[in-house]
Amino acid sequence: MDKWENNRAWFLVLPVFFIVAFSAIIPLMTVVNYSVQDIFGPGQRVFVGTEWFEEVLGDKRLHDALWRQFLFSGLVLLIEIPLGVVIALLMPKKGWGASASLVILALPLLIPWNVIGTIWIIFTRPDIGLLGAAINTMGIAFDHTASPIQAWITLMFMEVWHWTPLVALLAYAGLQAIPEAYYQAAKIDGASAWSTFKYIQLPKMRGVLTIAVLLRFMDSFLIYAEPFVLTGGGPGNTTTFLSIYLVKIAVGQFDLGPAAAFSLIYFLIVLLFSWLFYQALQNVGKGDVK
Repeated sequence: MDKWENNRAWFLVLPVFFIVAFSAIIPLMTVVNYSVQDIFGPGQRVFVGTEWFEEVLGDKRLHDALWRQFLFSGLVLLIEIPLGVVIALLMPKKGWGASASLVILALPLLIPWNVIGTIWIIFTRPDIGLLGAAINTMGIAFDHTASPIQAWITLMFMEVWHWTPLVALLAYAGLQAIPEAYYQAAKIDGASAWSTFKYIQLPKMRGVLTIAVLLRFMDSFLIYAEPFVLTGGGPGNTTTFLSIYLVKIAVGQFDLGPAAAFSLIYFLIVLLFSWLFYQALQNVGKGDVK
């Protein structure tokens, strides 16, 4: 009876669960329906089976966008995770400095994604932008709308500036959760700063760092607003990621069938990596218990 009394609170969550499930299942079923039909107009459609999936999977532009997406997400993790850990290690642990650091770090996370792109467009403009004009003053021709390499560099700087604070905040929370007794034991044993980080801080941060990797990989894999506003997928298709390419098919070309098939493939890729990272999180949790 006591167990039943304690679990009754879950019934309060059921309305929200049904609303979310209802709002998610209907669009998903609509996409599945479009992915197996060729739609000519209202009431005019032909069942085509897996034709759109075969067409999308054989599309070289999709392959290129997929590799660009993996490259971008890989670079994001290689830069943001170590940088976030370093920032967390350098942050004050107590006093007003700690509070001020947390507030300053959180500021980029409060800016909407489309506004981030607009800020960096103005910031990097070669005529009036502070960064763009400064680079051109040094004799370097900088224009991220014309150079693929400069477009990637600008995009990476924007992404690192925007989301590294999230990694730093998570790492900082992990550091703050380490009991002081571990540091005292390391000091008694004469451990160096590197040994303390390697054998105490890093193992104790594995849980939060795995969460950081999960969040940053999935968010960077689904990125749309920032590169679309900053580069529009250009110059050419050099910054056309999966989400931008999907929007071009669905909205630009209005090919609902291929776009729906593409959406399902995209969804399965995200679902696969979510499952892999979930398994990694579970293993980290078991390791911590041991």
